[in-house]
Amino acid sequence: MPYVKVNDLEMFYEKMGHGENVIFLHSGYSRGILAFASQILDFQKKYTCYFPDFRGHGRTRCESLEWSTPQIADDMMEFMDQMNMDAAHLVGYSLGANVGLYLAINHPERIMTLTTIGTSGFCDPTGVEEFEPEWLIEKGLQHTIDQMMERHEEAHKGNWQQFMRQSAQDWRLYPQLKAEQLGSIQCPSLFISGEHDPFVGEERVKYLSSLVKGSKYLVVSGGSHRPHMLRENPTLVNDSILQFLEQNQTDLKAAR
Repeated sequence: MPYVKVNDLEMFYEKMGHGENVIFLHSGYSRGILAFASQILDFQKKYTCYFPDFRGHGRTRCESLEWSTPQIADDMMEFMDQMNMDAAHLVGYSLGANVGLYLAINHPERIMTLTTIGTSGFCDPTGVEEFEPEWLIEKGLQHTIDQMMERHEEAHKGNWQQFMRQSAQDWRLYPQLKAEQLGSIQCPSLFISGEHDPFVGEERVKYLSSLVKGSKYLVVSGGSHRPHMLRENPTLVNDSILQFLEQNQTDLKAAR
């Protein structure tokens, strides 16, 4: 299994495919390849795909159990350096989408394109209390508890309660971005939301797109917070992202 030294981490990642680099940035409570299982086959045909596990998640190892969205963004930049990537396309989902926003704002020269799924670009702690460990215990949601322990055993050493508290804290605090910062994003951008995403939805994703010059947005009819996943509409989402990437490759070639 591949690991790479990134800052104070032993970062786990998976790599597959050939072509320009695409880094897939997973959601909270998940891990790299799990969050993008429905994208692997389509994207590896044309791109070199990287699926890292974030600090505090999955199989990535670290002595500290603390993490935050900006810290993960810093890790991803170091990951790119360690993998000798001058630049990459980013596809981020939920937490990973917010990480992508930070990277596009702070390191524009390294980001070729940005695709986000399931973020409005602004902090919204709606529903976070249902992910606190005390709430899960009270409701007897042992399946969720077992799932968190299994998914993040290496990263959080079995301390699922600390993992859930850390995740809830990050959810309450980030992203801490202003409209002016989002408006500074220079790379071609595609913002995706499910029609029924309780955290984003059509109006919010339209607003985000309105802030980023030249960006596009997609609202997936009938979709939830995870429109790219199995049993939702991964074919539409994959085709839309692949078309977006191909168009920007064409535009870059024409500009040369």
